[in-house]
Amino acid sequence: MNSNSDREVCYEFPDNEQLIRLDVYLSSASVGLSRSRIQALIKSGKITVNDCCSRPSYLLKPGDKIFVSIPPPSDDKIKPEAIVLSIIYEDDSIIVLNKPPGIVVHPSPGHTSGTLVHGLLYHARGLSGIGGVIRPGIVHRLDKDTSGIMVVAKNDNAHDFLARQFKSGSIDKEYIALVHGIIKSSEGKIDLPIARNPFKRKEMSVRLEQGRKALTLWRKIEEFTCGFSLLSIKLKTGRTHQIRVHLSHIGHPVAGDRVYGYGINWWKNNQLFKKGIRPSVNRQMLHSRKLRFIHPDNKKYMEFEAPVPDDIDQALNTLRHLDFQ
Repeated sequence: MNSNSDREVCYEFPDNEQLIRLDVYLSSASVGLSRSRIQALIKSGKITVNDCCSRPSYLLKPGDKIFVSIPPPSDDKIKPEAIVLSIIYEDDSIIVLNKPPGIVVHPSPGHTSGTLVHGLLYHARGLSGIGGVIRPGIVHRLDKDTSGIMVVAKNDNAHDFLARQFKSGSIDKEYIALVHGIIKSSEGKIDLPIARNPFKRKEMSVRLEQGRKALTLWRKIEEFTCGFSLLSIKLKTGRTHQIRVHLSHIGHPVAGDRVYGYGINWWKNNQLFKKGIRPSVNRQMLHSRKLRFIHPDNKKYMEFEAPVPDDIDQALNTLRHLDFQ
């Protein structure tokens, strides 16, 4: 079943664990695979339990032996493209880059070219294979219209090591966000579970009963009398759209967020539209500013920072000017 280049991982389900689905267990294990990727490997026979093919929904029992065979990266379905990358740091194991807004991280329906992965394959010619065919090297993601710091794995060992840090929440992630409204407190936290929106499957929402734990810490950096606040945000969990969903839920959506915030009609009916703020707010004003993690090779802490992009800087300067009108 395995080729010589497959990466093999074995687990034994411990005695003191409660019954849990096979795909759920592996998605939280150190193997560093997404749940959808795990389900695909189970269905293709690359993941077995007690030497037998299984199902994603199989409930693991104490003593069950799980065998995972991860195929090597296959990028023949993705043609490398010469995309300009803003690389901050690179060595034999990782690439740290500043992702611009407007670029999708990996291929998906509707985005079959021009993604960050296309550019990385052209630049590096070798990335970790844990993410599968369409996500080589990708340990974590930023939304298309979110800018800032990302780290990419160039080999499987680096991917595993970084994935464990993301899973445990030990990686420090700091964002800045321009949000609607003036927040009265100087700092706070949003501890509300998040799950898929049952009515809009492409969106997430706060779900108190069915959601997964999500913790967002925020601190107010600056406020603008025309009705905005600039926040510094730290994530203690990494749920899809977490910052955007949490801030929208408390009534302070990210400026420019067309999904969880206010659309173009709100801007057209607001006096700020005539004062020049709208042209610079043409995407969600959310930027991943800092990333701090332990390097997979030398085990030393490394911290990287991406400067505030021009569009957010322009919006902030316009708002500061309006404060004095």
